[in-house]
Amino acid sequence: MTLVATAELLAAAIDNGTAVPAFNAITLEHAEGIAEGVARAGVAALIQVSENTVRFHGGQIAPIAGACTRIAAHSSAPLAVHLDHFTDAALLDEAVDTAATLGITSIMIDAAHLPHGENIEQTTTFVDRAHRVGLFVEAEIGQVGGKDGQVLGAHAPGARTDPDEAAAFAAQTGVDALAVAVGSSHAMTTRDAELDMALIERIAAAVPVPLVLHGSSGVSDENLRGAVAAGIRKINIGTALNLAYTGAVRTVLDADPTLSDPRKYLVPARQAVADTVAALCRVVAASSVEAS
Repeated sequence: MTLVATAELLAAAIDNGTAVPAFNAITLEHAEGIAEGVARAGVAALIQVSENTVRFHGGQIAPIAGACTRIAAHSSAPLAVHLDHFTDAALLDEAVDTAATLGITSIMIDAAHLPHGENIEQTTTFVDRAHRVGLFVEAEIGQVGGKDGQVLGAHAPGARTDPDEAAAFAAQTGVDALAVAVGSSHAMTTRDAELDMALIERIAAAVPVPLVLHGSSGVSDENLRGAVAAGIRKINIGTALNLAYTGAVRTVLDADPTLSDPRKYLVPARQAVADTVAALCRVVAASSVEAS
């Protein structure tokens, strides 16, 4: 039984000069594959449940997030469960009310789409509430591109997080971790994002809380290692798992179009997720060795 707290994993990453890999689960097979892959790699990680995934599962946090915490608790790997990219006020309320019961220890409030002042105001208000129930809170400054299928934000020319603004944002809001725009983008299916390593170093030097890299599926192994060495302490990965999952399903169904038992294609899908997770965990784990 190794359900742990996000704050504990991030504190260890800071001490060790490495990063916590954080994998987004959409289905139970995702979550089971993540747990298997993390255990195989012998590291610690996060299972993340996004607001979009909650909506996919009927709009309530408890069913899918509760399942993920049970899977994490029965894994041999140290795993925490995190709520990712939450924007809806009602779901934020539900998260505060139910997180402790479900075993969830962290959440990302995403108000980066709002004007800067409103982002600060909404984030600060939520941080105050979330901290009262023991939740570790991540927020975002400088929109990371690719949300809702739009390759914008950090993939647009010149769209980057300013170190001084990031430091002020962290101080004003009291957040525990900060997602920054440094060249990655959500939903990338190729691994050719160009990260600004010098900018990561400047932000890390200015901001006293751990930095989070979103859109990491589009980042090469070499650049993931470089980002960790530069100061990233949490690495979010989702699309890479979906590519592996869907690819495995497609291979099975292409081979037998008459197949109707979902177990026949979901087992390979779950295994593909586990293989992808294990490989990426090893990349991130290797970063601490190279940096030391």
